[in-house]
Amino acid sequence: MNRLKRPLALAVSLISLGGCQTLTPSEPSKTADQNRQVIDESLCTLDREQQAQFLVSDEGNLWPRLRDGYGLPDIDHPRIDTYVDWYARHPHYMERVIERGQRFLHHIANELEAEDMPLELALLPIVESAFDPFAYSHGRASGIWQFVPATGRQYGLKQNWWYDGRRDVVASTDAAIRYLKYLNELFDGDWLLALASYNTGQGNVMRRIRSNERRGKPTDFWSLNLPRETRAYVPQLLALARVIGEPEKYNLALNPVPDEPYFRVVDVESQIDLAQAAELAELELDELYLLNAGYNRWATDPDGPHRLLIPVQHEETFRANLASIPTRERVGWDRYRVVSGDSLITIARRYRTSVDTIKSVNQLNSNIIRAGQTLMIPTAKHPANRYAFSADQRRQRTQNRSQGSEGSSRVDYKVRPGDSFWTIAKRHGITVGALTNWNGMAPGDTLMPGQTLVIWTEQEGMASSAQSDRRSVVRKVHYRVRKGDSIARIANRFNLSVQDILRWNTVSASSYIHPGQSLTLFVDVTNNASF
Repeated sequence: MNRLKRPLALAVSLISLGGCQTLTPSEPSKTADQNRQVIDESLCTLDREQQAQFLVSDEGNLWPRLRDGYGLPDIDHPRIDTYVDWYARHPHYMERVIERGQRFLHHIANELEAEDMPLELALLPIVESAFDPFAYSHGRASGIWQFVPATGRQYGLKQNWWYDGRRDVVASTDAAIRYLKYLNELFDGDWLLALASYNTGQGNVMRRIRSNERRGKPTDFWSLNLPRETRAYVPQLLALARVIGEPEKYNLALNPVPDEPYFRVVDVESQIDLAQAAELAELELDELYLLNAGYNRWATDPDGPHRLLIPVQHEETFRANLASIPTRERVGWDRYRVVSGDSLITIARRYRTSVDTIKSVNQLNSNIIRAGQTLMIPTAKHPANRYAFSADQRRQRTQNRSQGSEGSSRVDYKVRPGDSFWTIAKRHGITVGALTNWNGMAPGDTLMPGQTLVIWTEQEGMASSAQSDRRSVVRKVHYRVRKGDSIARIANRFNLSVQDILRWNTVSASSYIHPGQSLTLFVDVTNNASF
């Protein structure tokens, strides 16, 4: 029987999340414990006395409510038994992920209940990310629900320099629920096939179903020849549900999770420095970042969203203190005078902001600036290291923890226009996998000129060559001249030199260019606001 309700054309239109990793029976999940930003385990949401009170009675504890909402099939299978045994033998792992999840579980359970979906799905972030809001895979999947960039954008998750909605717990939970609901409807209510598709992509699952149909074989999840990771992924969730459903059977004492909101959503209505927000809430900045992991930098996105998740007990204090701070005083400001040789990119990099932000604040319609011009620049109120969970600081810690093989030396390499992980790795005699691991990145991530990468190499003389090597730009662009253009304006717009444009094209400094004319440009598209 064909389980599919949508045509193949629609089936292949969505892109797999593809970023989660699964447990093996002999070792902890890599998603949980490797290649991830380490969360401070001291940030527990309940003290020992509160935990003890909850353990005496289930009153106010989320676990009974979660069990009452179970809706996935109760199946006996050796693959499930394997992971049940693993979880039962690793109580400290269970304690750790539940501590992390306490911030989010109540919200996720509420959202699932509102959509009449099985509450076992609230445990899926344990499989995906171990409830680490900063989890990031080599497949570029991010956040507790591990969305890859394309699928995240398809489900409305904004991603830019300031903000990544895949790590926004509220936005990504909404997106994950909509995606799972769609997959469940697509596979005629079969949650196991829906979950397999969430992991490996619906196109992969559909192809395996059609293959079994041609051979006259069953098309249920257990009968499909799916990728190894996916064959483990669904049993892991079912095993978690079983262990949390009957913890006493497996000699586990689950830490209680309060069945009440951990946070409130507060609309601050403007950009705000996150350190200042933490001070206004009388809250540790690290805790604010853990609840608002979607913000990549020192402040919220100037173009929104403008919401912050604030712990319930700090909400009233935060709202009262915020009301006394004028919008203009919620970030720092610097008056900058443009000098010859400046570009918006170099100024933005210097001030840890974005080109678009400078343009918006100063009402600039293009990238063109001139010496002597004054720009207002939004700035952080504290040194960079104060914002410990910003993207730059997380990467710096990963780089500082990295180690090469015996006898290798560390090189701090400045990325040049045209560089890629492959070219850098080849030049230094290393693998792309090692390079990305040392820097907490994925092979598909964008490199930006001026960015620093840590390289461990046994090749002599690389430290000097790393600083001096320059290469061509990223992409060839055919630019069509517009009315009012000049060579100088075009050069300024794309952060190029006039000499380069003249050299790439059969024109001279005195040549006339006209609207509609095509010019060849070699542009760093990874760090150019014109793209």
